[in-house]
Amino acid sequence: MSELTSTRIRTTAAKLGLPHLAEALNQYVQRAGRGQDGLPRPDRPGAVRGTHRPRRPPLPPEPAAVEAPAPQDAGDYDFSFQPDLDPRKIKDLATLSFLEDKANVALLGPPGVGKTHIAIALAVAACRAGHSIYFTSLDDMVRHLKTAEQQGRLISKLGTYLRPSVLVVDEVGYQPLERTEANLVFQVISKRYEKGSIILTSNKTFSEWGQVFGDEVLATAILDRLLHHCEVVSINGNSYRLKNRLAAIERDRDDAA
Repeated sequence: MSELTSTRIRTTAAKLGLPHLAEALNQYVQRAGRGQDGLPRPDRPGAVRGTHRPRRPPLPPEPAAVEAPAPQDAGDYDFSFQPDLDPRKIKDLATLSFLEDKANVALLGPPGVGKTHIAIALAVAACRAGHSIYFTSLDDMVRHLKTAEQQGRLISKLGTYLRPSVLVVDEVGYQPLERTEANLVFQVISKRYEKGSIILTSNKTFSEWGQVFGDEVLATAILDRLLHHCEVVSINGNSYRLKNRLAAIERDRDDAA
C-alpha cells in the first residue's frame, strides 16, 4: 500500500470516528490479501464489520457476523460452492465502477450463502480506494433513527447514513418493520438517491418487500429509487454454515467409527 493511500485511509477513519482502524491499519494490510476474484480477504467476518463502523459496546454473535464462511474458510469467495453465481459479475463489482455512477448493489439469497461476505469485501475494497463507508444492519439503523427522532435529532442522525460514499445495509428482511420505521428507511434511500451508493443484503425477494416494510406503496417507492441504478446479484445456493456443520458431523462420525 502506498503512503498516500495509507494516509487517506487514516484520514477517512479519523473523520468517521474510527480510531481503531487507523491504529490497526498496518495489521489489517498484512492480514488482507487478494485472490483471483480481486476481492480483499477479511481475516474474520466479525473483525471486518467492527473496523468500518462507529464503535459500540461488544455484542453477542449476530447472524450477519457469521454469514460469511467460518474464520478458517475466510478468504476468496468459494464460487465452486455456489455454481449458479457468475464469478464475472462479482469481479466486475470489485472494480468499483458502480461507485462512480452512484449506483447500488443488492445481494439477495437465503441465509448463509455468502451475501455478507461479498458485501464486506466490496466495502473493504472501497475503503482501500479512499471511499468513506458505513456498515450497519437494517435493524440497527432503524433503531438508531427511531431513538434520534424521539430525541429531536433525526436530521443530525440521518447524516450518519447520508455522508459516506458507500452505505452497507445488512439483513434487510429478517425482521418486518412498522410503517413509521419503513418511512425512516425511505428517507435514507431517497436522500442518498443518485448521491451515494448502497450495498445491501436481503433474504427476501423484491416481491416480498411489501411484507418487510409493512406497506406496498412505501415498499414500491423504496424499490423505485433503489433499483433505478442497481446491480442485482441473486445467490440461490447452499449455506456455508450448513456445509461446515455437515463436515463437522462427518468428522465426528469418522472419529467414532
